[in-house]
Amino acid sequence: MKPSRTAERNVPPEDRAQRFVFLLLRDFTLLSFASAIEPLRLANQHLGYDSFEWRLASEDGQTAYCSNGTGLTVHMGLDELSRDDVLLVCGGINIQHNTTKPVVNWLRREARRGVTIGGLCTASHTLAKAGLLDDRKATIHWENQDSFGEEFPEVNLSKSVFVMDGNRYSTAGGTSSIDLMLKLIADRHDEELANAVADQLIYSSIRTDQDTQRLSIPTRIGVRHPKLSQVIQLMEQNIEEPISPSILAQDVGMSTRQLERLFRRYLNRSPKRYYMELRLQKARNLLLQTDMSVINVALACGFTSPSHFSKCYRAHYDTTPYRERGTQSARLSV
Repeated sequence: MKPSRTAERNVPPEDRAQRFVFLLLRDFTLLSFASAIEPLRLANQHLGYDSFEWRLASEDGQTAYCSNGTGLTVHMGLDELSRDDVLLVCGGINIQHNTTKPVVNWLRREARRGVTIGGLCTASHTLAKAGLLDDRKATIHWENQDSFGEEFPEVNLSKSVFVMDGNRYSTAGGTSSIDLMLKLIADRHDEELANAVADQLIYSSIRTDQDTQRLSIPTRIGVRHPKLSQVIQLMEQNIEEPISPSILAQDVGMSTRQLERLFRRYLNRSPKRYYMELRLQKARNLLLQTDMSVINVALACGFTSPSHFSKCYRAHYDTTPYRERGTQSARLSV
């Protein structure tokens, strides 16, 4: 960070600089971090003085490397913070492996001291591991939602782009960091400044904590058919206890044959096949992101027979759940 310019500009006496500390975990996502720090820089630029300051930290105080291999020089290690600081933990890939005991202990210590703490991208996992999200609302990247929900049932998991629950923040990753920072900028100053920063970023649609992170079902599947979207939504909401095609059809007011024709016409597969693919995708996420046993993964995805689960998994992914789990173990041990 550049030296403060407050001495050479007219700064409101009540506007003492707010300091952000970014803890860069190993393999953090650069986009999520940059999307958080750049709005602060631009806010200072528009104001003409430093209303926001920042420091970068890593576990060992050494260069932090993100998931694309880029290294960033940091200012500090796991040092004691001021109670007025906002600590934002930046996560990325291999978050279970990179959520180390020293980091967890440090987060717990700073939380006890009253520091506001947030998790960007997958770092919600790190906060939850430290027990900082118990009985709180939080979000995490949609790809990690299944595993997070299984591992941390005490957290009220949301699909929003970002969540602010008291002095705990979380984002879904990617550009959702921009939305959180614009909200914090607006809260500290006003929406006019937040809008000016968004305009500078060419960020034309500011999202709130009421916006969900994934594209709508019609956009994802490339088809705008209301009943098809309703059925797919029911499928996604009922993975552990799958609903039969006949009941799905009944729920949206059509016959089973009409439902079959609808899926064949627009998705080139049967409802049963599409539902199976959704369940297997969740199973793969759980195998790669959690330590759940293969049997428990099968049950969580609606398979009562482990052998049937293994057969279906191999047919779809050309490998067995056990080999998939072995691949995960090898990856996490690197």
